[in-house]
Amino acid sequence: MVMVFVNKAVLNSSPTLPFSFIFIQLLIAVVLLHLAALISPTNVEIPNVWDLQKARQLFIIVAVSVVTLVFNTLCLRDVDASFFQIARGMVLPLTIVVSALATCSLPSAKVLAAALVVTLGFLIGVSASTSSAILESSTESASYIAARGVIFGFISSFMTALHAVLIKSTLPAVNNSSIQLAYWTNAGAALFLIPLVVLNGELTALAELVKADSWVVFAIGSIVTGIFGFFLCIATLISIKVTSPVTHMFAAAARSVLQTLLGVWIFGDIVTSNRALSIVITLAGTLYFTWVKAQEARAPPASRTPESSGDPEEAPMLDEKSRSAEPESPSVPRKAED
Repeated sequence: MVMVFVNKAVLNSSPTLPFSFIFIQLLIAVVLLHLAALISPTNVEIPNVWDLQKARQLFIIVAVSVVTLVFNTLCLRDVDASFFQIARGMVLPLTIVVSALATCSLPSAKVLAAALVVTLGFLIGVSASTSSAILESSTESASYIAARGVIFGFISSFMTALHAVLIKSTLPAVNNSSIQLAYWTNAGAALFLIPLVVLNGELTALAELVKADSWVVFAIGSIVTGIFGFFLCIATLISIKVTSPVTHMFAAAARSVLQTLLGVWIFGDIVTSNRALSIVITLAGTLYFTWVKAQEARAPPASRTPESSGDPEEAPMLDEKSRSAEPESPSVPRKAED
């Protein structure tokens, strides 16, 4: 929640420096990981970044992480904070779709129903804001920016869903270490962003920013979001590691509702009837999903099948008996289990 509010403040003050802003956040996260390793070397292990084989294994998730951060930031730059929540709503069904495709299993009807309820809640809350932002725009460029924000939001949603699923499948490559995966993704994403900073002409913009008064907002905002982003990155990796991408996204949906309420308290935003209905529906869908997971946890193990499981990630590709009964091919390695 702090990330969205401070990010929006910085992007409002320095809209021409989106890539530099992300780069500084990632750099702060890398520095904090090194400091944590110095303080507690037994608990925090910095991976060997010169391991080219490991770098090739993690290339896809690092690239997806960069695209996710870029479109997340561009969407937030072009739209207001409340409209930005449409991205969080679209993440839920997209995560279920990507998870189902990755595991070749279907989620239960109850999980699909909960996802539809949560998504409906977000769409109701932002639909009025979307139409008014486009129709009430006084210039063609303003209408273009509003429409561009919608496109960025959808791309951000899809990449966030893909990134969450990749985290679950990539953790075995780093010995199930959330710290090591966080280091690889943050350091790798920072390297990917350097060409974007140069090509976007942000070095010149940074030099001009130093001479302006707005550099204070940019500097403080970068430090605050860098620190909070570091802890959020670790928390996200641990959450997906111990649960699943789908469960994590439902928790994010509930957090976004609280974020809207804080926006009303901090910025004095007006809660319309659509926004109030959105909050109620979103919370109802999240509570329903929590109830479904609680019922599944109490069910006997024998009665739990891949089809009845709430999350596609919980469905194994093959059980042990089937795996032992099938002849193994030396050219096809087994899928690493969590």
